[in-house]
Amino acid sequence: MSGHGLALSQLQESPTPAGDEAPDDDIERVPLPAPVEAPGTPEEAAPDEPTDGEAPEEAEPGETEPERDVVRPQTDMDKPLPEIFYDLETLPEPVRRMHRLIVEACKSGDIETLRPLVGTGEGATQLSLGGLEGDPLQFLRELSGDSEGQEILAILLEVLQAGYVHLDAGMPSEMYVWPYFFAIPLDSLDKPQRVELFTLVTAGDYEEMKNFGAYIFYRVGITPEGRWAFFVAGD
Repeated sequence: MSGHGLALSQLQESPTPAGDEAPDDDIERVPLPAPVEAPGTPEEAAPDEPTDGEAPEEAEPGETEPERDVVRPQTDMDKPLPEIFYDLETLPEPVRRMHRLIVEACKSGDIETLRPLVGTGEGATQLSLGGLEGDPLQFLRELSGDSEGQEILAILLEVLQAGYVHLDAGMPSEMYVWPYFFAIPLDSLDKPQRVELFTLVTAGDYEEMKNFGAYIFYRVGITPEGRWAFFVAGD
């Protein structure tokens, strides 16, 4: 395994905004999903639930399932697995260009070279599942194990050197996502693919993610238009 990858247990929470007191424990394991609440009593049922003898309402023709949050892993062994790609030449030119620019910035060793790529405002790159206030580059520095942010650059580089998947083609949520493990059930990985996975995470992380049910380490998404949509970790 590469020496650069942070273990899941080393992932930090979003850095505390300036002026706030930092928590006593600044390192936390990647959060697991909240427990499912027990169903309510019959008296608590929603008013529009069908009563005895009434058939449930059927979906109107043309209705579709709500779009999923492409930032969060959703894998299903019962559905066809997405195709895994390695050839960057098959990417749309705007996606290939952004991929190249991020890789070049990582290789420079200077985290400030990412600044023009992360953007600002509503189109800014999502760097935290919980939202982000303050300077995005300082946020990345604080995620890194070193003060200059070179470890997080190494992780970003390793993620972008993995295979990728093309998700939600033709939909508003269409995205090219690295690494492909994000969209593949971990139980389906063969031996060579697990070797690829271990360039990013430890064997212990792998077991933890299998228990969770999905890859929840760092991933990168780029839109078909070439916007760097996200670089996040967690569930």
